[in-house]
Amino acid sequence: MSRPLDGVTVVTLEHAIAAPFCTRQLADLGARVIKIERPGTGDFARAYDDRVRGMASHFVWANRSKESLALDLKHPLASDVLDRLLGKADVLVQNLAPGAADRLGLSFDALRERHPRLIVCNISGYGEDGPYRDKKAYDLLIQSESGFLSVTGTGDEPVKAGCSIADIAAGMYAYTGIMAAIIQRGRTGLGSSIDISMLESMVEWMGFPLYYAFDGAPPPARTGASHATIYPYGPFSAGDGVAVMLGLQNEREWEAFCKTVLQRPELATDERFSSNTRRSANREALRRLILDAFSPLTASQVVQRLEEAQIANARVNDMRAIWQHPQLEARRRWVQVDTPQGPIPALLPPGRNPAYAPKMEAVPDLGEHTEAILRELGYAPDAIDALCREGTA
Repeated sequence: MSRPLDGVTVVTLEHAIAAPFCTRQLADLGARVIKIERPGTGDFARAYDDRVRGMASHFVWANRSKESLALDLKHPLASDVLDRLLGKADVLVQNLAPGAADRLGLSFDALRERHPRLIVCNISGYGEDGPYRDKKAYDLLIQSESGFLSVTGTGDEPVKAGCSIADIAAGMYAYTGIMAAIIQRGRTGLGSSIDISMLESMVEWMGFPLYYAFDGAPPPARTGASHATIYPYGPFSAGDGVAVMLGLQNEREWEAFCKTVLQRPELATDERFSSNTRRSANREALRRLILDAFSPLTASQVVQRLEEAQIANARVNDMRAIWQHPQLEARRRWVQVDTPQGPIPALLPPGRNPAYAPKMEAVPDLGEHTEAILRELGYAPDAIDALCREGTA
């Protein structure tokens, strides 16, 4: 079956997570993604750890279904290789250090005359202009700068997200921006420039706490794994010490929770708990009542009562449990992809569509496709040997 981006070629000057995560989404939909890496070292995310049979966990996650071209962009001979490559490309993605792409002559304005259909997507910490344009940015720094840390954690200290949330946000906005630019090019015949800021991506995701603190109002408190403004909503321990995550959204659910789960129907009309605002304000008193009701029960018994009352709930899973999650297994969401160290499991992209199968191809070794790509670009074998001897490729 054909895929939505079959025939689309993406050239990417990427490292770490934001741009690689974006381009992997494009590869999933069928795009040919050519990843340019520094000879000898490659994407520095390759060396983050060695947890996946000697390979880095970040790298195998964000780089399947790509081709790796080893090319030293600072070498004088590299510009011809890159120009030939961009002549065949639909999209250029880069998240190099601030200003690096411009110095290499890879700005949209510099490329537009020779490659008018090329879509150029630049991902940076703070965007292409403004006082922060040259400031370096990494995921944790953007979590901090965007205000995310101020509302995440406990009353005693802020806590970062356990995954690269700022990189993922920027990568997804880059991905959707590129998809929109491809549609626009279909109408106009021209490429366009996309400027993605990690800060702006994260601030967009901060919309609820921003508006909650609108016009000088106090911001949401840091409440650990509990919801800052809805209660009860969060983890509660049963008598066997196992935590159950639950969430109530309305007064109907509150009444059912009191009657069926707590088996204290009179609490539904208790003035302290008669609205979400009051329950949140009196959360410590309500928490004690909930834990008292749960103390004679196992977590399984608590979940049984929650299901009977149609109250949303979940297990507090660790990574081992996710690898074995029965819902993912039942929906056949795990497949095998190849790597330089053998096959590994990979999660199919979210959003199942029976019209096509996502591309789930190998994680590339550094420079694995260099010779094949250079041949495709018209380089003769002796020219390829010369590029390798010069250290260009």
